Amino acid sequence: MSHPIIFDTDPGVDDAQAIAIALAHPEIELLGMTTTYGNVDITTATRNALLLGELAGQAIPVAQGAAAPLVKAKHPAPAFIHGENGLGNIELPPVTGQAISATAAQFIVNQVTARPGEITLVAVGPLGNLATALQLDPGIVTKVKQVVIMGGSVNEGGNVTPVAEANIFNDPHAAARVLTAGWPLTMVGLDATHRCVLRPSDMEAIAASQGRLGEVLAGSYAFYSDFYRGARGIDGCCPHDSCALAWLIEPELFTTARGHLTVITDGDAEGQTLFAPEGRPFIDDRWARTPLVEVCTGADGKAVVEWIVDTLK
Repeated sequence: MSHPIIFDTDPGVDDAQAIAIALAHPEIELLGMTTTYGNVDITTATRNALLLGELAGQAIPVAQGAAAPLVKAKHPAPAFIHGENGLGNIELPPVTGQAISATAAQFIVNQVTARPGEITLVAVGPLGNLATALQLDPGIVTKVKQVVIMGGSVNEGGNVTPVAEANIFNDPHAAARVLTAGWPLTMVGLDATHRCVLRPSDMEAIAASQGRLGEVLAGSYAFYSDFYRGARGIDGCCPHDSCALAWLIEPELFTTARGHLTVITDGDAEGQTLFAPEGRPFIDDRWARTPLVEVCTGADGKAVVEWIVDTLK
């Protein structure tokens, strides 16, 4: 089965790993990448997306998008996690291409309208581009095949606050629009991605098979894994964004539940994703007022990482 996708991204070390998968997997048709601020500023995100496609020898359209959150003030990019250049501060070759003239949101609307019922949106950064696309054309809700979000958390807690995952926290107002829009949606959050650890030996195998792109993946991995060694005490890194693609191709590697999502947009719990399982009664029905979605509650981490390595070998 072929999966035509638009990959919405803020590359980002783990984004780079996922982009390599999207470029390599025979069942993925990568129609384009749309960029957002998040792990890096928007200019760096666009440069990195262009570079990764060029290193793989593929001419993938890149559309530049959101430079800041919809409402809240923008937080500085986490250079201590991804590096100032988003790819571990390694030396990078020059980029020869440039972004297309259409904005990210307009590219999403145009592609989905041209191929109704076919395209999956895979979003692994803050969700401003998808929120803006919904504003441009609310009808895309019925035109997409599905939406896969890497972000949020149900039981795991947060990674940038005690309760919030980074992508949702960076633009909670956009997330509130996107996660409750009523389109077919699956959230692949920390409950699944924290079960997966990409070890140094895994990256060695990937780098040996990916040529110039592999050199960038390995170099940026070294910086990223240093952060994880200190932050989570693991030898490796969590390949968060790759997990969204793993779910798309191999959903049986994940456990999921249906229910209702609510995003907290302000206060101490800003960016928290609240999940009310389908059919479970609460003291009142306020948590069940949003459309039903699917949420990953766990993953077979070993099998997911094996899939990542096999795809990139």
